[in-house]
Formats: sequence, C-alpha cells, structure tokens
Amino acid sequence: MIAFLFPGQGSQEVGMGRALAQVFVEARATFEEADAAFGDAPEGRSLQTLCFKGPEDQLMLTEHTQPAMLTVSIAAARVLASRGIQPDLVAGHSLGEYSANVAAGTFGLADAVRVVRRRGRYMQEAVPVGQGAMAAILGLDVAAVRRACEDAAQGEVVSPANINSPDQVVIAGATAAVRRAGARAKALGAKRVVPLPVSAPFHCALMKPAEERLAPDLGAIAVQDPRVAIVANVDAKPKREGGAAIDALVRQVSLPVLWEAVMHRLASEGVTTYVEVGPGRVLSGLARKIHKDAAVYAFGAPEDLDSILAHARPVR
Repeated sequence: MIAFLFPGQGSQEVGMGRALAQVFVEARATFEEADAAFGDAPEGRSLQTLCFKGPEDQLMLTEHTQPAMLTVSIAAARVLASRGIQPDLVAGHSLGEYSANVAAGTFGLADAVRVVRRRGRYMQEAVPVGQGAMAAILGLDVAAVRRACEDAAQGEVVSPANINSPDQVVIAGATAAVRRAGARAKALGAKRVVPLPVSAPFHCALMKPAEERLAPDLGAIAVQDPRVAIVANVDAKPKREGGAAIDALVRQVSLPVLWEAVMHRLASEGVTTYVEVGPGRVLSGLARKIHKDAAVYAFGAPEDLDSILAHARPVR
C-alpha cells in the first residue's frame, strides 16, 4: 500500500514548484487554478510569482506560505496521479492535512486556497509577533518534554505542539515559557534545543481564537466523503467521511500534531511505501526513522519522478 505524505509550513522556499510547472502541464494548470482563487499579494504578485520568484519575506508570511505550500503539493500530486501513482491513504503535517484532503477529494483546491490563506491570517493575528515562540527538543522523549513544559509554565502556556518522532518534539507557547521549558528540557537530558523561525506559536492553546474564527469558514465550503482515508493529526485515526475530516481540521489548530502516531497508524493499516509530495524532505526523513523497513520517496521536482515510477506500485 502507498501513502502520500504532505509537508507543512517550514518546508517552503523561493523557487518551489517552478520546475514542475515548466515540465508538466498538470502542474501549470494547478497554479493557474490556485492563482484565480488566491487573488493578489502586495504589489500585485500572484501566488505563482510568490512561489517561483518571491520575494522571500512575502512568501514567508504565514497567510502566503500556507496557500503556496498547498498549491505546490497539489501540483505534484496531480503529476503523480496522471502517471498512475495514487495513494491508498493520505496524511499531512499540520497545513499538509489540507493538501491531503484536496488530494483525497474532500474539497476542492480553490476552496482550500481561500481557507488556508485565512487560516494563516487568523493564526498570525491570534498572538502578536514576538509574544509566542516554538522550539524543537531533540533527544528527549515526549513524557519528559511534557514534564519540562509543566515545570516551566509558571502560569503561561507552553506544551508539546508537534510530536514528530521518538526523539523530536516541538513545543509552543508564550515566548518566555518556551525559553524556560527549553532550559528545563536540557536539564532533563535533551541533546539540543533549537528555536524555530516561526511567526506564531502553532498548535497550542494560544491558537484557540484562530480555531474559533476558522471553524465557520471550514463549515461553509462544499465537502464530500474522501476517496481515500485521511489519517488525521489530532488523533491519528482515519477519516473516511467529509464531516469527520473537517472536524479534525478545526481541532488541529490548537491541538498538537501527533505525527509519530500518524505514521504508526499508516504502518498498521498496511502501508509499505511512502511518497512525500511537495517541497522538502522533512517527512520522508521522519518516515525513515519511524518505519525503518518501508520504501520512502519524495516528489517535489521533475528529477524525482523516474525513481517513483520505477518502484512505487500504482493503485489498481
């Protein structure tokens, strides 16, 4: 069985998707569809321009990054689909769960572009810049990371936000609390604490206002049951009905991404091949750590295609 994994915010870079659009008609059509839904960024820049040429400071704005990542991922997924490579299951990390839903047919690309642009804006507006932070804790298990957060909170919010692998947990919360929790994690044996260059503390209780604003937007889009199940971030359970998939997207705004559990669930469902679809190699790297005997590929550029076509089994 094949699972498609869709990356989230953090894998973006100027130039992403350009080679796909130059080579594949399906990718070009995807960017045109997304541009029509996106409208313009400052100075009349299209989504396509932001992806291909930047400028970087505009691409890195959360409300631009999220639709940009979504569009590149769906462009790549459509190239694979046109060549007979389709998933039996899908999952996406944070924002990537929207890409997973589009690929599975829960809702359309245009609606997704509009919703994730607002999602990015709501998440940014929930916490003023500088008042929230995230940090990756490396070499410490999640129970110890939770303890570090509890010990360091001092009445402020700080908690695990992304449980990515047995030795990689990202925390989020108020800036000072994240700093204290990082120091406490080191005292408990963490190998490294890496502050992340993000503009807001995603997937923690500080995002509750963004969740409340996003819920009616998600509730207003046209939804159908997905063609293949989406294993959701919030509970690592397959969502086979459109309503359940939407509910999972609402709740994931302020709840942690249980990525290690998602990967274990995919493995338990019988997945033996993973394809990271979109920019970067973050999820394929995690897949190799968590599911060591699986075949793992990544598709974000034309030169990646031949290996996938040669080794990934098309769904029949």
